[in-house]
Amino acid sequence: MKVLLINGSPRQKGNTSIALAEIANTLSQEGIETRTVWIGNKPVRGCIACNRCRENAGACAFDDDVCNSISALFAEADALIVGSPVYYGQPNGALLAILQRAFYSNGNDIAGKPAAAVAVCRRGGASAAFETLNLPFQMLNMPVVTSQYWNIVYGREAGQAALDAEGLQTMRALAHNMAWMLKSTKGQCAPGRGSEEWAPMHFIR
Repeated sequence: MKVLLINGSPRQKGNTSIALAEIANTLSQEGIETRTVWIGNKPVRGCIACNRCRENAGACAFDDDVCNSISALFAEADALIVGSPVYYGQPNGALLAILQRAFYSNGNDIAGKPAAAVAVCRRGGASAAFETLNLPFQMLNMPVVTSQYWNIVYGREAGQAALDAEGLQTMRALAHNMAWMLKSTKGQCAPGRGSEEWAPMHFIR
């Protein structure tokens, strides 16, 4: 079993990294492999609704950033955890651009697998960012893994997240819950997947 963790911070070794590392270490103790991918700090593109990915075997038409390399990891992952710093009560915009394109172009390879979000902030706005990160999971039939509290860690300057004892405990509880869900569903069909054909309804006819 393998969990893919996405570090959505422009700082590779910042507080988001500390939160995700706590999760990864706990999952390792549970016997679960992890892979952490950093989105980097180079420009990324937003979706332009060209639908070329439908003709391109699940790859976004823009191949000059990290989107396709990240979505290519969806198939081998058994679960997904996404971490982001909080900017103005929202996740990092670059991360959202990547996730929107990756989920739209290659969502079938991650749909139905357990998922969780982590928000890291100085003070406020974390719950709003946390909710935003969770929204795509619910559209992809991905069971959302919970913890003992909302998955929030506090810290502003690099390294301060290590001082948030409750936040790190929340990360460990999240990891244990993720391990329990993965072990409970091992050998079974992907959880949470519906069998009905999608029936879209447009309000403008």
